[in-house]
Parts: sequence; structure tokens; C-alpha cells
Amino acid sequence: MPPPSLLQRLRRLIMRRRRLLAALLFCAAAALAVEQLTPAPLAMATVMVASRDLPAGATLATADVSPQKLPQSAVPTAAFSSASGTSGHQLAAPLRKGQVLTDASLVGTGMLVGAPPGSQAVPVRLADPATVQLVSPGQLVTVVLSTGNGLEQSISNEVLASSVPVLWKPVKAASTDLLPAKDTDGLVVVAAGREDAIKLAGASARGKVFLILVNPP
Repeated sequence: MPPPSLLQRLRRLIMRRRRLLAALLFCAAAALAVEQLTPAPLAMATVMVASRDLPAGATLATADVSPQKLPQSAVPTAAFSSASGTSGHQLAAPLRKGQVLTDASLVGTGMLVGAPPGSQAVPVRLADPATVQLVSPGQLVTVVLSTGNGLEQSISNEVLASSVPVLWKPVKAASTDLLPAKDTDGLVVVAAGREDAIKLAGASARGKVFLILVNPP
């Protein structure tokens, strides 16, 4: 009887080890499926977030912010990646613990982020400083100029700007990096278009300036 050929020997080996080969093929298929289904690792970025609840107008110190890792796709535009970019700056609006700090969070040109094109930040000094405590950044207000004393000059009221947002107000009874406390009494900053900004500039020198709080449309 002639010896078995190579093909016959291979066939017999496969038949004897068919269970082992089937198991190996199953494992290979499972590994390939897992590799195909496993998502690629997310690209992460470091951002600075508020370490605690912070009020509007607060001057940031190193301890007020902390680093946090976020997926790159979730990082807001102009977010700060280090504490050096925030230390010593003032908050334009309050921040909750864990909120990301961006240029729009700080007093400066970032206050106008998202405002309509051509908007300008205008400081307005109010006749009644206590009114400042009734508004917060984002509140819509109508700015009214009142002139005359009701005696030799009749009282006249003029609307300088309607439904403009408050961008900034000082911390109550505290100095700021921009001005000493006494110089911030009754001062707010609003966003206005070019024409309204011209009317608002120096309005307190022409009479008494008041705010009317407005609900969003």
C-alpha cells in the first residue's frame, strides 16, 4: 500500500484538530469585530474652569480656576488653557463651579462676543446708583435721559437706547482693576449700536440717566 500523500496527511490533521481550528477562527473573527467596533480614542484638550461659584466683577486669582480635560470637540472657542491668561482679570458675568472660562467671560473686548455686528460697549453712569443692584449681565434695559428740574426748566425724558443688554456691572462696595470703588458707583456697561452709542456717551453730563428693565421678546 503506497504511503499517504501530503494532501491526505494534511486532510487527516485538519479532521483531528477541527475543533481547535474552529475555536481559533472564531477568536480571530471576534477580535476583528471588536477592533472594528471600538471607537478611536478622543482627542483631549486642557481648559480652565471655575474652581468655585464666582460673582460678576470678581478679580480672578490662581486659586479661582483649575485645569480640566475635555474632548477637543467640546472645547468652546477662545477657551483659556492656562491660569496665566485669566489671573488678575475681572469676570464680566457670574460663573458656576466647573464652567469653562473663555474670552467672553472677562471684562474687555470679549464682552461683545455674540453681539450684533457693529455693537459697541458703552459705560453709562446712572442717577440712582442703587439701580445697579437690580441688574445683572445679560439683562435687557432701556436707557432714559431725564433733563430739566420741573421749575424754570420743564422735565423732559428721552429714550437713548431701547432693549440693550447689560455687559458689566461692578461688584457691590468693592474696588475693581478698572476703577476704585467710589468711581464705579452707579456705573454699568451696555452694548449698543453705533447711533445709540453716540447718544449714550456722556449722557450723565446732560442730565440724569435711568434704566428701565425689559423682558426678552
